[in-house]
Amino acid sequence: MKQLLDDTKMIKNITAAQLVKVFFPFVIVKTEDHQYWKLNLSEKESQDPLFWESMKKILQEKIWVPVGRKYHQMLDNGWELSQES
Repeated sequence: MKQLLDDTKMIKNITAAQLVKVFFPFVIVKTEDHQYWKLNLSEKESQDPLFWESMKKILQEKIWVPVGRKYHQMLDNGWELSQES
């Protein structure tokens, strides 16, 4: 059974956020604390058409995504704890 980030101490460094604006080359999110952040995207994400399509779908569905508080990046594994942790 997979473990969720909510069940670990790592959750202190992560916040839930909803995408509010997606336009190349920016993704803007609103955190659960009502702060607006520009996500820091990797070069690979910025150039990936599939990434942008996924972001638009997440925006449309108003899905909450995990974002690191320090670097303002989305987590690769979503809300699941990665195998390396």
